Amino acid sequence: MDFGIAGRKALVAGGGRGIGKAIARALAGEGCAVAVAARTRRQVEESAGEIAEQTGARVIPMVMDALSTEQVNRTVAAAAEELGGLQILVNSASHPGGADDAVGYIETVNEESLLRDFDVKYVGALRLSRAAIPHLKSAGWGRIINISGGNARSAGNLSGGARNVALVHLTKTLSIDLGPHGITVNCIHPGATRTERTPGMLAAQAAEMGISPQELERRQFAPGAETGNAVGRMIEADEVGYLAAFLTSEKASAITGEVVSAGGGVGKAIFY
Repeated sequence: MDFGIAGRKALVAGGGRGIGKAIARALAGEGCAVAVAARTRRQVEESAGEIAEQTGARVIPMVMDALSTEQVNRTVAAAAEELGGLQILVNSASHPGGADDAVGYIETVNEESLLRDFDVKYVGALRLSRAAIPHLKSAGWGRIINISGGNARSAGNLSGGARNVALVHLTKTLSIDLGPHGITVNCIHPGATRTERTPGMLAAQAAEMGISPQELERRQFAPGAETGNAVGRMIEADEVGYLAAFLTSEKASAITGEVVSAGGGVGKAIFY
C-alpha cells in the first residue's frame, strides 16, 4: 500500500534508539526525509547512518535534550531548514536512563525523578509540538504522533501513568486546535516492546530469579500471565513503527485525537 508520504519531511524526537528509531526507519522506508534527534551525539549519528543505509533515504542526526526549550526550538528550526520544511513530528523522547526510581508506592516514590520524567515526556512533547506547529500550519498538512504507554490505563505506576494520561490529553487538545489546518494528532500506547535495552533488562531480572532470560520471557507471556497479552509474545519495535507510519499517512486522514494501542492485546478490560 502506498501511504502517500514519500517526500514528506519528518522530525523524530527520541530517534536514537528503541521505538523512536523504529519509527524513523519506517518513515524513511516510506520515502520521507527524516531528522532524528536524541541527547547523545554518537548514538544519534549511528542511528541516522544505519537508517539511511537500510532505506536509502535522507536521514540527518540532531543532538537535542527535550528538557531544554532553547534546544528544542533550535532543533526544530534547524530540521525544517535542512529538510526544506517540516510536516511530521513524532514525540518519542524519554527519561534518560529510564524512570525506575519514580515507580512505586506513594510513600517511597522519588519525587525528583517523577518530575523529571514528566518534564521530558509530557512537557517535552508540548515544547516540540509548539515549535513545530507553525511549520505544519505553513505546509497546510501535518501529522503529530505522541508515544505514550499502557500505564495510562492502569493504576500503580505513579510516574508513567501520570505522564501518559497527560500525553493523551495533549493529543486530544491539539487535534481539536489543529484539525482546521489539515493536521492530525494521534497517540500510540506501546505495550511490552523489544528494544536495545530488552536483553539487559531480561538478563538482570532472570538472574535474580535463577532462570534463563528465555524462560523469563516465556513465563511473562504465557497464557493467563498477569504481564501477558493476547498474542503471547513481546511486541517488536518495528511493529510500533509500522503503526506510526500508517497514522502519518494519507490513508489515516480521518483518524485524529485518538489513542491506538500496539501491545498485542494487553489485559482483559474493554475500552470503547
